[in-house]
Amino acid sequence: MRNVDAAGLGIGDDYPPRIMGVLNVSEESPYSPSVFDDPDEAAAYVDEDLIGEGADIVDVGLESANKRFEVLTAEEELDRLDTAVQAIESVSGDAVFSIETRYHEVAEAALDAGFDMVNDICGFADPEMPRVCAERDVAVAKMASPPDLERPGAVEDVDDIYAALQREGLTDKTIVDPAFGGWSEDKTLDDDRETFHRLREFRALDRPILVSINRKNFLRDLAGRSTEEALPVSLAATAMAVERGAHVIRTHDVAETRDAALIGKVFARDRLRTTDEVAVEELDVTSVGELRRHLDRIGGEAAAARRGVVRTFELSGLSPAERETLADAARGTPVTVAGEGAHRLLVGTPADLPAVVESASGQSDALDAALAAVAEALA
Repeated sequence: MRNVDAAGLGIGDDYPPRIMGVLNVSEESPYSPSVFDDPDEAAAYVDEDLIGEGADIVDVGLESANKRFEVLTAEEELDRLDTAVQAIESVSGDAVFSIETRYHEVAEAALDAGFDMVNDICGFADPEMPRVCAERDVAVAKMASPPDLERPGAVEDVDDIYAALQREGLTDKTIVDPAFGGWSEDKTLDDDRETFHRLREFRALDRPILVSINRKNFLRDLAGRSTEEALPVSLAATAMAVERGAHVIRTHDVAETRDAALIGKVFARDRLRTTDEVAVEELDVTSVGELRRHLDRIGGEAAAARRGVVRTFELSGLSPAERETLADAARGTPVTVAGEGAHRLLVGTPADLPAVVESASGQSDALDAALAAVAEALA
């Protein structure tokens, strides 16, 4: 996993999780505490409520990306840019300033005016955007989106989200964003939950991951909470997201989210990483799907994914005959059967376990039912 330097701020596995606070100069944005049209008031908010609470990055939005509103043109966004520039010029605290836009012209103008990075909510639908960011050598967050400047983030299936992030390529300083939230009528809460469940797969893009999950519907619906009551579920998900490999958390609740992210980082898996002449990195892989993504990235055989992940099942209440049947089925295979008494651990890869399951079936109805459950888990 490569790290990204955003105007001197390190982002990636080798750094603490970074918190991206939000400032909007768009009157239509739904979260009113973050919306300002007065530069001085905006600067005070950034200093006190964002940087003062622990934000490393301040993401400035010129318009709401809500699907209910008309999309502004590049010219209309540029009309609002002056307010944003005046605001960041008045900020006394230290942070990386990100401009949220979909247009390369706006990104260019913002960078010229003092912004440090770009948050492209349309995922390089403007094909000039990666060129601008690469030539300026700036970090850019790329949100998964169709190749359409008017439909940001309207991607439902995890595989399609992954493909959308690959489209138009990635700069050396790209940060990928799987685009949580109701960006389209077709995207469901279950779609977001599946994306969150499979978040580790996006590490195979070899870029830091940004998640924007603050008080999102797919979380608060689980607990039956309103937006105002949804901070606890957001914080729980933040810790989980960082543990699964996220590096930047975009939020309106800066101080609380910072704490949750730090907990996720401390209890994340240790990953070996050396940068010697022959570099070594232990990949954070827990499933066949995650390993398949890495194999796709380096040009490996996709079928090898089923041989690269170990699954462990405990079978309890086995009779002596059932235990012997299981041991016989595993003998001479890479699968391990271990344990004493009525318990056995069945350990192997998804490539090797099915043959043992099939061979051990037929001893008894009870063992057959247990092995059927194993087979279903491996499917």
